[in-house]
Amino acid sequence: MPRVAVVFTGGTISMRHDPVAGGNVPVLDGDALLDTVPGLDAIADLVPIDRGLTPASHFTFEALFGIAGAVRDALADAAVDGAVVVQGTDTIEETAFFLDLLHDGPKPVVVTGAMRSASATDYDGPANLTAAVRVAASAEARRAELGAVVVLAGTIEAADDVTKTHASAFDTFRGLNRGSLGQVDGPRVVLDAARGRRRHVATTRAAERVFLVTATVATDGTPIAALRAAGADGFVVAATGAGNTAPALLDAATAAIADGLPVVVTTRCPIGAASADYAFPGGGATWIRAGAIHAGHLGGPKARIALALGLGAGLDRDGLATLLRDPVPIHDPDRYWADR
Repeated sequence: MPRVAVVFTGGTISMRHDPVAGGNVPVLDGDALLDTVPGLDAIADLVPIDRGLTPASHFTFEALFGIAGAVRDALADAAVDGAVVVQGTDTIEETAFFLDLLHDGPKPVVVTGAMRSASATDYDGPANLTAAVRVAASAEARRAELGAVVVLAGTIEAADDVTKTHASAFDTFRGLNRGSLGQVDGPRVVLDAARGRRRHVATTRAAERVFLVTATVATDGTPIAALRAAGADGFVVAATGAGNTAPALLDAATAAIADGLPVVVTTRCPIGAASADYAFPGGGATWIRAGAIHAGHLGGPKARIALALGLGAGLDRDGLATLLRDPVPIHDPDRYWADR
């Protein structure tokens, strides 16, 4: 029987409604969560690892390194075939990518959670945990070297592409640029696409003060200037459209670059990438000419994770550019819509 380490961290999957608090609060530890899924031990020999009951919105880089360390130590055991990380869904797309960047082995790391608390009649925690364990225990997943993936509502999504698209829908997690890697169909794990090469960085620290600035109508250079004065380590700018902003925002970023701070540019759109197609002041081409680093198809939150870890690893500008670059060609995003 396969052996799977299950790292419990809290999140909605661990919560029940508390009438005194007036909402959901974390109460179910690892053993209690496993009790909600009778028969799970028939899929794999489980190695539970409890790391508290932390809402995902409370995670720090220190906490994420702790989770990554627990996963690394568990997978170092030759008898363990894969790992599952159980957490809140608020930041799964960031946590999974964090784990993916640090994980360089063939064993799958599957991140899961729930969109409903254990008090809800449509509690999805048991189904998601079951599917996650099936993927982590799958010999096919190990052969495919999936890296870190997110599994909820039966789909398998690559950590570098998965996005939370809806605040509360069960099927909120989707790979918007590349599509799903596969699905869990009852007892079967079906892989439809190869993960391909992944980004990787070796580090035990992250730059704590990397800030994400989102361009909107009339956003000037004030956010970057203020954060730069406060001791920022670097910036990710989620620009409008294909990488365009107001000229004043670019001016503030150019001053930060002149100070030696890395500035990464991406798009605030959920699908696609920034480009150098526009050369008007503040256009994507002027950001690249100013020295901004292109983030490939990483959105703002993921680009921030990559930049923070890359700086923690001591990478220079070229190293950061390599880390952020798309490691495999991304299909035309129009295919995403055509498939639906």
